[in-house]
Amino acid sequence: MIEVCRRQTFWLMALVLSVVLFVPQTAAAQVTAFKQAVAEAAAGDRDIAAFYQANGYKPIWTGNSNKDKQRRQQFLRAVASAGDHGLPEGRYSPDIIETNIRRVQSERDLGRLEVEMSRLFLLYARDIQTGIVTPSRVDDQIVREVPLRSRTGLLSAFSRSSPAGFFQALPPKSPEYKNLMKEKIRLERLLGKGGWGPQVQARKLEKGQGGDAVVTLRNRLIRMGYLKRSAKAVYNDAMEQAVARFQLDHGLNPDGVAGPSTLAEINAPVETRLAQVMVAMERERWMNSPAGRGDRHVWVNLTDFRTKLYDRGKVTFETRSVIGERITDKQSPEFSDMMEYMEINPDWTVPRSILGRDYLPKLKENPYAAQYLQLIDVRGRVVSRDEIDFTQYNEKNFPFTVRQPPGRANALGTVKFMFPNPHAIYLHDTPARNLFQREVRAYSSGCIRLMDPHDFAYVLLKRQMDNPEPYFQSILKSGRQTIVPLDEAVPVHIVYRTAFTEPKKNIQFRRDVYGRDARVWSAMQNAGVALRAVQG
Repeated sequence: MIEVCRRQTFWLMALVLSVVLFVPQTAAAQVTAFKQAVAEAAAGDRDIAAFYQANGYKPIWTGNSNKDKQRRQQFLRAVASAGDHGLPEGRYSPDIIETNIRRVQSERDLGRLEVEMSRLFLLYARDIQTGIVTPSRVDDQIVREVPLRSRTGLLSAFSRSSPAGFFQALPPKSPEYKNLMKEKIRLERLLGKGGWGPQVQARKLEKGQGGDAVVTLRNRLIRMGYLKRSAKAVYNDAMEQAVARFQLDHGLNPDGVAGPSTLAEINAPVETRLAQVMVAMERERWMNSPAGRGDRHVWVNLTDFRTKLYDRGKVTFETRSVIGERITDKQSPEFSDMMEYMEINPDWTVPRSILGRDYLPKLKENPYAAQYLQLIDVRGRVVSRDEIDFTQYNEKNFPFTVRQPPGRANALGTVKFMFPNPHAIYLHDTPARNLFQREVRAYSSGCIRLMDPHDFAYVLLKRQMDNPEPYFQSILKSGRQTIVPLDEAVPVHIVYRTAFTEPKKNIQFRRDVYGRDARVWSAMQNAGVALRAVQG
């Protein structure tokens, strides 16, 4: 029904635009009135004003040429399908356009309508191309630079392009965006059919159990596609295997036991999963850069606790990661940068924030705490702690650099991978190996720890030397702090995706470990985005 109404609205609008819009321009005075109205209406928008000034105040929407008609029709077609992309369907005001069209009685009315259509076009183009939400306004740890296009450039390019092709080229072209959009439509249809059924009322279910809760779990797994149709009311081998598959798709320990965390994910409603997919689509729009992600790039998904290296779209290396703690000042930020070098046998210079939060309080109580750290003065000399009264200093006025020398006990382990950035975030080794076995791995002060950093180094260096392992190991055994430049800088993308796709797998969902997706979804709703159920 929703789809039928939307098609009817589109064709009605197209008819109105083609029949009502044109006002004959038979006199110079009328043309002048149109141009003057365009100039006046565009005066409050510098970009639109610049476009019309450059094109001599000629219409691109309200003229009677075939090209103008095509632009109008394709724009209405595009905004009619805005909801498919998870955009706010009423944001582009097709009803306002229709009202304004019916009121056109003069060249001045036509000029004002011309500018209004350009304004709505630019709003739609930016939304579908690079997102409706400004990331940094949602969370100050989302420091991603959204690749916004020039608004004047968009109008200029549109005026010279095929309208249908231009609108088709606006959304992200990444396979991930297309896959997420397919999943969104599938979930909307599922929502229209009532979802996955009743939630499971239990704290823990495992093999051998029976009862109403097991039946509810069975039915829910069947509707989710993890279990074939069955009338059995016992938690059997098939159900155990189905639960394990579900756990793998949701970043859980695949033990086949439906414990509290597993049941919490199983009981998540379709609406929750649909919102996650729509947020992931918005996040994909934030990264819709003409340059792409890079043929070779590092992809750190914070919610997945994994780091991957991609070469031409294929994963060539993957390892577990530890990310920043959940407390606000230790969370890992989201951004992209370029990895330029690795440092073998690194030292660790304690960031001022960590110094003030974690170490100065200890040193004030006991000047000889954390003996593995050196204090370095402005001349680069190691200073004895006997000479320092720590109680008189704070994070801002502490006059020494605090450093941990290279070594296997170093907080950065044996190697770090550098992409210089203002957030002091990088990838590195760690002596705390036990943390990689945990399901939720949020324990660092913000940097990304890698489970297999040496193998990562070998893969990165393989492009610039035939046999990188002996080279790496010889430097490591020397104990010397050594910088190894990368011949080609590698893009690093630290992202936050609680919904994502993988080849030949079900849609993957992860927990909102920092609560960021909830804030993004709230901002999207405030902008007019809404869930929808599709019948049929």
